[in-house]
Amino acid sequence: MADYRMLTEVKDYAQAQFIVDGLSDAGFPVEHTRIIGTDLETVEDVRGRKTIAGAAGQGALSGLWFGFFLGLMFWILLPGLNVLAAFGWPILFGVLFGAIWGAVAHWATGGVRDFSSTHALRAQRYEVQVRAEFLAQANQVMSAHGIRPPSQTTSY
Repeated sequence: MADYRMLTEVKDYAQAQFIVDGLSDAGFPVEHTRIIGTDLETVEDVRGRKTIAGAAGQGALSGLWFGFFLGLMFWILLPGLNVLAAFGWPILFGVLFGAIWGAVAHWATGGVRDFSSTHALRAQRYEVQVRAEFLAQANQVMSAHGIRPPSQTTSY
């Protein structure tokens, strides 16, 4: 296993990426570099309330896409079929079935987790590490080319 040493530590991933990109632009062999995120945390951003109507709408949209795909297959495989017959019925049934399925699936949860959210894994800080035998060269390249992370940090 390779021996890596810390080149620098920054507060967000964009800064770490900026440093590695700068090293790459300066000709440093970045295949000997890695970015390590430490002090991980999970963040769940609640986006809104889920309702039966919303679930039915999402199901209908999924059904629409499935119906469109099915119609496309009919249209390609059955060349004599007119466009309305090929797409109309599959889309109609897809929307209806999708809406019913979405509403029933939401109702079946019994009100457990009645909200939508996004989930992210984030690090508190990032280390840019370089293999030990390339550390001096990386420091020299950073100094010679003025590679420093931008002071702006990303807020979540």
